[in-house]
Amino acid sequence: MSLELAWSNEQENHEISEQFITLLNQILQKAGEAEGVTDGEVALTFVTNEKIHELNYAYRGIDRPTDVLSFALNESMDEEPDIVYELEDGEELEFGDMLGDIIISVERAQEQSEEYGHSLERELGFLFVHGFLHLLGYDHQDAESEAEMMGKQEAVLKQVGLVR
Repeated sequence: MSLELAWSNEQENHEISEQFITLLNQILQKAGEAEGVTDGEVALTFVTNEKIHELNYAYRGIDRPTDVLSFALNESMDEEPDIVYELEDGEELEFGDMLGDIIISVERAQEQSEEYGHSLERELGFLFVHGFLHLLGYDHQDAESEAEMMGKQEAVLKQVGLVR
């Protein structure tokens, strides 16, 4: 097993190219390498503002859209269930191999890329590595933890050429 990305696109406003998915895979590998994570799967879904608004309200009680949500599969369980997923290539993936889900609003990412003056690809890459770090337990509740996350995110993005 290795660190793998499974993705889906549930929005129609912006095309998600295979070339961009390749870049996201590179981001995942670099971020995993930096954090010592070499095995597992991350599920990434691109959605609309409307969909992420629904999810943000349902799971966090916040009644507005956000840019990215992360759901670590093991964060609320004392014991992992005995679940095995079969992948398309016939390989089996145990529940413990699933790191979690990252959901990104492409609409919100587009808005933020315009606000910050950089490309949509850079913003989506930033949100993806941000979500990945959340899956690993990082948070940004105070200035120190926010600075730590920001430094890690920027280091990964620099390695793949997504600088501001």
